[in-house]
Amino acid sequence: MRVRDTVPFVAAVVATVLLVVTGGGDPAADDDFLGGRQLRLMAPASPGGGWDQTAREMQSALRDIAGRTEVHNVAGAGGTIGLSQFARYRGDPTQLMVTGLVMVGAIESNDSPVTLAATTPLARLTTDYEILTVPAASPIQNLPDLAAQMRADLRAVSFAGGSAGGAEHILAGLIAEAVGADPARVNYVAHSGGGEALATLLSGRATAGVSGVSEMEAQIEAGTIRAIGVSSPQRLPGIPDVPTFKEQGVDVELANWRGIVAPAGISAADETALEELIVKMTGTDTWRETLTRRGWGDATLTGPAFDTFVRSEQQTVTDVLVKMGLA
Repeated sequence: MRVRDTVPFVAAVVATVLLVVTGGGDPAADDDFLGGRQLRLMAPASPGGGWDQTAREMQSALRDIAGRTEVHNVAGAGGTIGLSQFARYRGDPTQLMVTGLVMVGAIESNDSPVTLAATTPLARLTTDYEILTVPAASPIQNLPDLAAQMRADLRAVSFAGGSAGGAEHILAGLIAEAVGADPARVNYVAHSGGGEALATLLSGRATAGVSGVSEMEAQIEAGTIRAIGVSSPQRLPGIPDVPTFKEQGVDVELANWRGIVAPAGISAADETALEELIVKMTGTDTWRETLTRRGWGDATLTGPAFDTFVRSEQQTVTDVLVKMGLA
């Protein structure tokens, strides 16, 4: 299976931020499962990035069906610091964590002693395409301009993005490979979240930025950065003026994915109840509006199918990172 044809495929300081929302509505059916307990959602990254956005949008969508929900952030190392803390909640069904392709890659590239075996996969939720941007004042106008610079001197072209080994890092490597450069020599500046990567890009310390579309839309609209390509198979409705990589002669396609896990050791009954709760959440008007507003694709997948998907992603990510010299 070719990497470019796989969609989705591959993707310390601890900061904790708590945001509590008091639930409304009548979470009747869910009271039997939660027994009055409060759900806690960990976003294993800094505020502002895709995992943080996912957790907080879930918080809103769960409010009327699960009552009071808390979100907290634990940043660092592509989510593996958060993962190591999350593993301590073994057997507790009230603890949930956002995960995704980035964490799969970080576990491999960081040789993390704690893996997704310390979790119970519950559901894949969304896909999010990657966007390539440059500062508004950059002389680079399009992807062919960037490709020409990469061919001339690959190490002189730097990419700012998320964690090492994550979706953005892999995308930079795939672009390098597609333009005839060595993906293992990509000059990639890793960050723990999209906000930090954006700051690096705006400061001029990186040639280009790589991030999820939803993380960069506001800055694109504000005119502080310019989008020069998107990793989707066709142009996206929310940014119709941004051409795909393939349109510009770079044969690369990539979609990031995000999902939710519980700790290992929960009961089969709790696992089923959590999956049913999450599926119910994805059908709410609040969540459907979130998908439209954020430009996320609905990729809901639960049960054994999600377990199989995660195992497949782990193998695919490992293969790609070895090729890039990251694992």
